[in-house]
Amino acid sequence: MIKVLFICTGNICRSPMAESVLKYLAATQGLTTCLHISSAATSTEEIGNGVHYGTRSILGKKGIPCVEHRARQMTKRDYEEYDYLIGMDDANIRNMMRIAGGDPKHKIHKLLEFAGSSRAIADPWYTGDFDTTYADVEEGCKALLEFLQKNYDMES
Repeated sequence: MIKVLFICTGNICRSPMAESVLKYLAATQGLTTCLHISSAATSTEEIGNGVHYGTRSILGKKGIPCVEHRARQMTKRDYEEYDYLIGMDDANIRNMMRIAGGDPKHKIHKLLEFAGSSRAIADPWYTGDFDTTYADVEEGCKALLEFLQKNYDMES
């Protein structure tokens, strides 16, 4: 089983959106038993809070079930437990490195790297633009799933 942890600042917008999208994509391809997918925050400011209404709304419009989730902070132990720790922007990556104490096993990535891009996924908490964030998250998740299927024995 491949373990993927999506990480953003507060764990109420982008990372639970990515968690929901990848779980949905995996389910449509019969790969749910191959993947363990979760999400976390780099900060403590939203711990215990549910998924942002904007994330719930855009996922609903796209017909994707939103994960039932309460925000939690990434831990150093997560680095050992997960195969891929995936951030949304450069600030997330810096904070993930700080929490993990570095990245000696090269597990930390930015989501859109899998789609061949170095750009960040904008935080809709600040932009209010959940549509653009969703489009970027979907692009990244599709590319990530394709990467995993090419590099691991995942039977659908």
